[in-house]
Amino acid sequence: MIAPEPFVLPALSAEQATAVRLLAAAAPDAADNPPLSERALLHLHAASPVRHLVLQRDSELLGYAQLEPEQAGETILSAELVTAADQQDEVAAALLRALVDQAGDAPMRIWAHGSTSPVNKAAERAGLRVVRRLFQLRRPLAGLFAIPPLPDGVRIRPFVIGQDDAAWLSVNARAFAEHPEQGSWTQADLDARIASDWFDPAGFLLAERDGQLLGYHWTKVHGDALDEHGIPLGEVYVLGVDPLAQGMKLGSSLLLAGLAHLAERGLRTVLLYVDESNATAVRLYRGLGFETFATDVQYGTGG
Repeated sequence: MIAPEPFVLPALSAEQATAVRLLAAAAPDAADNPPLSERALLHLHAASPVRHLVLQRDSELLGYAQLEPEQAGETILSAELVTAADQQDEVAAALLRALVDQAGDAPMRIWAHGSTSPVNKAAERAGLRVVRRLFQLRRPLAGLFAIPPLPDGVRIRPFVIGQDDAAWLSVNARAFAEHPEQGSWTQADLDARIASDWFDPAGFLLAERDGQLLGYHWTKVHGDALDEHGIPLGEVYVLGVDPLAQGMKLGSSLLLAGLAHLAERGLRTVLLYVDESNATAVRLYRGLGFETFATDVQYGTGG
């Protein structure tokens, strides 16, 4: 059966956004490798500069894709897609063709979340090249290393909404200056996460000295992703250290403090995502017992 052509929308209705969320939740490997990232899901409801590609037959949603600028002022476009489980290959190929058409002469990057993503086959058949790999690492929360002593005058405390927003955004931008998805966060991006039902300031840990923010470890507890024991998964949501504080060895202290927080909440497994190119972070995590669970691949067109 030939898939119909996708149509493009500047915004989704509430009903359409809900249908996309349900389609993503029903993907075969959604618990371990969601087909749409958190960023993409937030864009379903919020006003944002993205294009929504919807593919449906009659009233049945068969697939959805999202296209957005990677960063303000950037010409590179970023894309993700999700398909109905029973028509993955055909629908993914149709959506990918439509995304390439929408991108025109601009370079585009599209994520395949996990090895079972239909994007892998569609991208390979279309001749797209691999441009990035993102590891999902996991480790048990039992048997944690002790938290190293902090440098003189440094303390770790929870994030305070409204008080710490600007300082955190500034440090986050410097810490992830070379990583477009994370380093370009604005107050609106932060507010969207704070408004999420999973947000807990007690698990958003800041390292500071004399009122100056030096680094942070933002943890997350997943409400709908469970480990093999049926217990929610914890996540190293974002871990960053201000480049001005490099050499203080705050990364491992913040990481272990956040893991201890998750363990105290009764969680048994923690996951994190790290770019293959971030050799320093990969080395830190592997040295503390994290192992590869899955790999996301980003394919690219153009320069």
